[in-house]
Amino acid sequence: MRADARKNRDHLLAVAGTAITEQGVDVSLRDIARRADVGLATLLRHFPTREALLDALLRTSFDELTAKAGELETSSSPEDALFSWLRDCVAWTTEYRGVTVLMAAAIEDTESALHASCVTLRAAGARLLTRAQAAGIARSDIDGADLFALVAMLAWLGDQPSLAPRADRLFEVVASAILTSSGSSHDKGEHRPQTRD
Repeated sequence: MRADARKNRDHLLAVAGTAITEQGVDVSLRDIARRADVGLATLLRHFPTREALLDALLRTSFDELTAKAGELETSSSPEDALFSWLRDCVAWTTEYRGVTVLMAAAIEDTESALHASCVTLRAAGARLLTRAQAAGIARSDIDGADLFALVAMLAWLGDQPSLAPRADRLFEVVASAILTSSGSSHDKGEHRPQTRD
């Protein structure tokens, strides 16, 4: 890709990220193009569909969360690794309004541009959960699909203005239900997820 084309693409992604943060994933592509000061045809030349745009925008974050899971597997206790990853994943998914709906749909749709990234992210969380279960500090009756669904649920709460004030406390409730070890620092509320204001 030529330098000027890459610069234009990066500019479109930056504008799209801001628009989605403010208005949600259903923001008009025409509005994104207008904000970027380009024609709709230019936007569609780089990103022919909404999902292609979202995949390009979200893939870096998916990759970072997946890499973070790998780092936590070797650098933290099973309990801290799972809690930290869960907190970061929920915080990220509340950054882009409405993204949890897309993620839930994409995980089941093999034709979705977001499918591969969502599957990889779910697998990363599943590895941390399995490690915690093997250590006897996470409940054994849930799997990676359940964990992915819980992330979506918690992020959805943070997306609702009337429920957002409860998001941190409910994160602690859910995390405590997943992590079964007694006396956990997490149960005492010493760690809090960062949610969008």
